[in-house]
Amino acid sequence: MAFEVPYRSIPDMFLHRVAATPDRRAFGAPNSDDTGVDWMTWSQVGERAKAIAAGLHELGVGLEDRVAILSGTRIEWVLVDLAVNCTGAATTTVYPTTEPEDAAFIVADSGSKIVVAEDPQQALKLSGARTSVSHVVLIEGMADAAAQPPQLTLADLEERGRAALTREPDLIDRIVAGIDPDHVATLIYTSGTTGRPKGVELLHAGWTWEGVAQQDIVPAVKEGDVQYLWLPLSHSFGKTLLCSVMHLGLPTYVDGRVDKLVDMLAVVRPTVMCGAPRIFEKVYNRTVTTALDAGGAKAKIFNWALATGRQKVALEQAGKPVGGVLKAKYAVAEKLVFSKLQARLGGRLQLLVSGAAPLSRDIAEFFAAANLPIMEAYGLTETSAGAFCNRRDRLKIGTVGQAFADLECRIDTDGEVLLRGKPVMRGYHNLPKETEEAFTEDGFFRTGDIGELDADGYLTITDRKKDLVKTSGGKYIAPSHIESLFKAVCPYTSQAVVVGQARNFVTMLISLDEDAIKAWAAGGPLAGKSYQEICAGAETQKLVAGYIEELNGKLNRWETVKKFTILPRDLSIEAGEITPSMKIKRRSVETNFAEQIDQMYTGSLVQR
Repeated sequence: MAFEVPYRSIPDMFLHRVAATPDRRAFGAPNSDDTGVDWMTWSQVGERAKAIAAGLHELGVGLEDRVAILSGTRIEWVLVDLAVNCTGAATTTVYPTTEPEDAAFIVADSGSKIVVAEDPQQALKLSGARTSVSHVVLIEGMADAAAQPPQLTLADLEERGRAALTREPDLIDRIVAGIDPDHVATLIYTSGTTGRPKGVELLHAGWTWEGVAQQDIVPAVKEGDVQYLWLPLSHSFGKTLLCSVMHLGLPTYVDGRVDKLVDMLAVVRPTVMCGAPRIFEKVYNRTVTTALDAGGAKAKIFNWALATGRQKVALEQAGKPVGGVLKAKYAVAEKLVFSKLQARLGGRLQLLVSGAAPLSRDIAEFFAAANLPIMEAYGLTETSAGAFCNRRDRLKIGTVGQAFADLECRIDTDGEVLLRGKPVMRGYHNLPKETEEAFTEDGFFRTGDIGELDADGYLTITDRKKDLVKTSGGKYIAPSHIESLFKAVCPYTSQAVVVGQARNFVTMLISLDEDAIKAWAAGGPLAGKSYQEICAGAETQKLVAGYIEELNGKLNRWETVKKFTILPRDLSIEAGEITPSMKIKRRSVETNFAEQIDQMYTGSLVQR
């Protein structure tokens, strides 16, 4: 039986939700002093989104026009995005960390008529750029009366819309009735690990499919359920979560301030949270290093509890019963150790989902051992994000789970994962050749990922097709596998980048987690030193060398890391070394640190 989607478009889905549960909590935002949450009901969200939509309509925005949002994750992003779709237009998303040149390119290439910027500083990125923008709307800050294009505030736009709705109360309902499933809803430019970003055209049909398909992960919203949404809404992962929120009616707290995440978890106390692996890696690093630094009995208890938890998880993953003795030991481990980690994450989490990049198996096992199992998921911008995901009742660690709904998947002869179905993009904006090359003759999208499907339909991603490294000895190596293993082995790691293409051995560039390594250095000879001095210290080199040796014990001989370099700084978006979704731009990293790489390939083979 075909998978049924009962909506024509995103605004159709949105207005159905408003009508079904007008007085229930919809979206929340931090109050003025971060001590609580200011909630909006679905009725209030509907009223504001319609007013903003009518305001955009007054500015000439119509069917499949483009409106760019240049802002971080906040409640206004959600309202504007809904409003854009309610006019029949498509949202062009722009990361707030995007450099001015790329921001101007995205706005111009997309043909965006309106730009909604978070503040005057973000608006300045488009200063002097040649675009088709007629107005800039500021979410916060004062509009510049002399600016070109003309500026107005979001409050001004909303007021214009309310006036328009007074004249024509059914204006937005009439527009929504004319939006078809095959109209473009979103234009997301791939952050890309190589080359210029490409605009991915995503349709209403794909997003509504996502909203309904994801009910298999969160099958029913219970009283008290809350999602914490901090992910970039400029990314497809964030957008797909908004679609599931509308279909499920899941109350969602929206706050993109990553530096406030730990503090606000205690305030919001979510039951559902999705994230990129980097967040889970940081929690893992902090937990492990704190236990190790405590030493003595505390460290022994932690290690015992972790071993007990891993033993329980291993049995569960093998489909074997957990005996009474182990259950009793685990209850003690949870009380003494794991309950503290659970409390740090708000104390109520029932569903954790990881996507956007690979999650280390060891880190996944750690969270499962702590009774905080992470459902690893998989998708791409080109597939409206969600394609595969584990389910709480059938988690298989090390895989990205099973396909959503009726999405088709097959593995090509070279191991590439191919996908076909409703959520797959229409194509790349203004790039017909690239669009044609992205699909097989029978309509499957070429993901560029190498993977394996098991007999139960669980997908394992082994690497990016373009990232596979071939040494001068002719051996193929999967960098992300080695990097993932190292992050799990060394709790002081921030980023790890394997180097080895056309080289006679493998090396690694490593950046350290500043908080974790400074905590380790406290009380020793490097206490009080700067991050750069700690990284260069002989004691730190010895520490990391020990973890490299441990890593190599898990690898094939030709994969082992013969040399490493600890970088004096972390990789950054600003330097072009990682994407906003935390994917490594290998070419940029190797260019920026070419001198360090060259040094590793001169002299002796092994750094001791």
